[in-house]
Amino acid sequence: MEPAFSRLPSLPSWLLSQTAQHAGRVVADGFAAAGARGYHYRLLGTLAEAGPSSQAELGRRSGIHLSDVVAALNELEADGYVRRRPDPSDKRRNVVSITGAGTERLTTLEACVTAAQEEILAPLTARERDQLVTLLRRLHAHHSKRDVSPAP
Repeated sequence: MEPAFSRLPSLPSWLLSQTAQHAGRVVADGFAAAGARGYHYRLLGTLAEAGPSSQAELGRRSGIHLSDVVAALNELEADGYVRRRPDPSDKRRNVVSITGAGTERLTTLEACVTAAQEEILAPLTARERDQLVTLLRRLHAHHSKRDVSPAP
């Protein structure tokens, strides 16, 4: 459905936001069908890539707020996908590691992500997909460097 204000569909910001909303729904629906959430994928992926980590380090590496990390880890631990153990050098901290079941779960979630990417990018050729990713990375890098906090 076209918006009432006819200029909107030609604005890159509008197109990006609308496409991002749709992409977010597709990814979330794919994870939900597998009984998971995006945080699960991000945490399991981070553990698989970086190895055992403290909860705080997992939050920094995955870009998830610590309170959300703890809640998601509770879910993952209850399902046997991660293990938390006291840090031998600092008993106040937990070290989180991925289990064998967690590695299998990550493979399942990778398939969800791949299917979502295929659905989202269906109208594009392989070359166009590469171009889009290159451009989006450039935009993301540029805007990630900027300090977007309000001036005092």
